[in-house]
Amino acid sequence: MAEAKNTLVIVESPAKAKTIGKFLGNTFKVVASNGHIRDLPKSQLGVDTEHDFAPKYITLRGRGDVLERIKKEAKDADRVLLATDPDREGEAISWHLAQILKLDTKSKCRIEFHEITANAVKNAIKKPRTINMDLVDAQQARRVLDRIVGYKISPILWVKIRKGLSAGRVQSVAARIVCDREDEINAFVPEEYWILSAKLRANAKKTFDVRFYGMDGAKVDLKTEEQTNAVITRVGDADFTATEVRTGEKHKHAAPPFTTSSMQQDASRKLGFTTKRTMMVAQQLYEGVEIGKKGATGLITYIRTDSVRIADEAQRSARSYILSTFGEAYMPKVPNVYRGRRNAQDAHEAIRPTDVKNDPKTLKPFLSSDQYKLYKLVYERFLASQMSDEVLEQTAVSFDANGVQFRATGSRVRFAGYSAVYTESRDADDEDNVQLPPIAEGDVFKRETFDPQQKFTQPPSRYTEATLVKTLEEKGIGRPSTYSPTISTIVDRGYIMREKKALVPTELGFAVTGLMKSSFPDIVDVAFTANMEEELDSVEDGSEKWQDVIGEFYGPFMETVETAEKSAEKIKIPDEVSDVPCEKCGAMMVYKMGRFGKFLACPNFPTCRNTKSIVETVEGVPCPKCGAAIVKKHGKKKVFYGCERYPDCDFTSWDLPVKTPCPKCGGLMVQKHGQNGTFVQCANPECREILRRPKKSDE
Repeated sequence: MAEAKNTLVIVESPAKAKTIGKFLGNTFKVVASNGHIRDLPKSQLGVDTEHDFAPKYITLRGRGDVLERIKKEAKDADRVLLATDPDREGEAISWHLAQILKLDTKSKCRIEFHEITANAVKNAIKKPRTINMDLVDAQQARRVLDRIVGYKISPILWVKIRKGLSAGRVQSVAARIVCDREDEINAFVPEEYWILSAKLRANAKKTFDVRFYGMDGAKVDLKTEEQTNAVITRVGDADFTATEVRTGEKHKHAAPPFTTSSMQQDASRKLGFTTKRTMMVAQQLYEGVEIGKKGATGLITYIRTDSVRIADEAQRSARSYILSTFGEAYMPKVPNVYRGRRNAQDAHEAIRPTDVKNDPKTLKPFLSSDQYKLYKLVYERFLASQMSDEVLEQTAVSFDANGVQFRATGSRVRFAGYSAVYTESRDADDEDNVQLPPIAEGDVFKRETFDPQQKFTQPPSRYTEATLVKTLEEKGIGRPSTYSPTISTIVDRGYIMREKKALVPTELGFAVTGLMKSSFPDIVDVAFTANMEEELDSVEDGSEKWQDVIGEFYGPFMETVETAEKSAEKIKIPDEVSDVPCEKCGAMMVYKMGRFGKFLACPNFPTCRNTKSIVETVEGVPCPKCGAAIVKKHGKKKVFYGCERYPDCDFTSWDLPVKTPCPKCGGLMVQKHGQNGTFVQCANPECREILRRPKKSDE
């Protein structure tokens, strides 16, 4: 295929445009659409339910200038290539762009790559394809279905509970899962049980613990203190004789490389990242980070995937690196291959580094703290997935003391294998970590002490973001791209709150979930929602028309909407009372939830309409103009920071002020977010000194 003289490549983000532009020659121009350019209108349903659910798309506010620029560049180009993300959403954005630019959607105007590297981009340009309308229709089906559910149910929540609430096809199920777990916890009745351990003397310096198993060859569960004391009495001063010693070798296989879900789970457990933070940092690593003389470089492959498959070339590269770095013993004779979940789409590779030679230690100076931590996690998980098994030597010993049986198990690492690079989380009370001395059958040991412990069964744990993502994936609720926004939505709406790492339902969350369960049982039914996900996937593989899927759902759904409008009972949620009196009428103000979070309002509304923002002070940073406190404020579109003495002092900043003064001029420094992550910059326009990493005290 002859290369066009002047080719316009359209991607979604400016960061990606910069990285890709570096790979291509002067005959290419790369521009960004800044994400979606068209969507359904916010002010109305935007779906013609009378005519095959035709969506009404409008140009998004603020995208006019971007579109005009793209149109101009397209007019001057000999060829236009649409290079949006390789998923349903990206395909739909390409389709919208094609329509606006009047491109033939049946022409080969679409390119797709799963990592932003020179080879991947250049190879994609050599193999353009037509827009995949099955993918576009699958995205339209989801968007239309979610719009119908949200716009038909939300007004009922406003009338029956409170204005400003929302319902969603996936978010409502996620909220229900969290609420149901809280109900389980509240209904749980603990049961008593006992654990009995004995400390045995191995030699003059070493002791080890054994745990009660049973009596007279049968397993016994200790339920009461009386039972436990009876065992202790029976043992008395008897010696402990080793009756059976079993040793064996256990091979532990490495975990597969990350999917979106497993990356979010591991980043939550090991790094303390929220799903939103994980995906934001992962996007930066995918789109490209400035790496010294290399310039903008994409460091990981596409981040929205449920596949554990990796490319043959990547596998060969990893094996070569393992062989040269760790030695032959660490490289399995046959490459490790992993199977995905039964309902995985497998459209993309697993998440992996684009080049295994880009080791985290070498890249650390160029990455923000968050970027380094997440890249190291992705890199080590991928490398470990291609390494040999960890080999453990396990020992299990049975003891007898006057007809009472005790057991001990222990293990030691014989060969580290993949665990030399990556360690999976283990339970703190893992008995296999007990260190046992050399023991042979017939060996006799003296008991030093007994350690009887009263325990109670524990309720199921509250969900964390990691365990909720895992549950959503296991139950088939949502897809890789939806986990993070789903959790963010139910937290931002005030249905769920974070307590440390746990997700806890609020009173509002229980009220909304209760109404949904009574009036819209299908919408919050896990099995129904999972089945709907599969129906939507069938649009993607071309086996069903998207209008048929929506039509089958719409009729019964609207019947439940009409019933709920008439018969659902109103739910009154008492407002939380503050300790702040209303200066206009003297009543104690109450907390309300608005678009920017909580605020204070007079409970005597509408007689008294007094409201107050809840002031959040930026600790330890005085106003650079007058020395007063700096407070967080909410504008029409975004958060900003200003002096508490406004309007007497007019200091404002869009960026968060930090404690560290500028090392060059002594002025105020602020925290900024660039494509390479967070950095600190002097706010003085005549200085603008930059610190690449914020100090720990400022983070």
